[in-house]
Amino acid sequence: QVQLVESGGASVQAGGSLGLSCVSQGDEGSTNCMAWFRQAPGQEFEWVAGPVTRSGIIRYSDPVKNRFTATQDNTKNALYLEMSGLKPEDSAMYVCAARRSSDRWCGTDYNNYAYRGQGTQVTVS
Repeated sequence: QVQLVESGGASVQAGGSLGLSCVSQGDEGSTNCMAWFRQAPGQEFEWVAGPVTRSGIIRYSDPVKNRFTATQDNTKNALYLEMSGLKPEDSAMYVCAARRSSDRWCGTDYNNYAYRGQGTQVTVS
């Protein structure tokens, strides 16, 4: 089993910065992909950042590109998300998710990520 534990969510003012952390605990062999998603009230889950392929190269969704930076520390089974230039539209529950992919693709579809954390709330006003 895998447990994902997120931390770092908070309420911040527009233009501010915030850092999120996600640590994967449990059976490390069960997953080989991690990503950040977010869900605003009444909205679907939206992929935010993560390796799209198992090469480990981090990609970003267009709304957060050039403002967010994700880093992965495989030694700690962790995925971090540094957010700057925050906007009210960034307000959401941020969820860390993980999956085991059988091919080179990690993908951006939340439904394909079998393991999800409980989320951490980010509110920008």
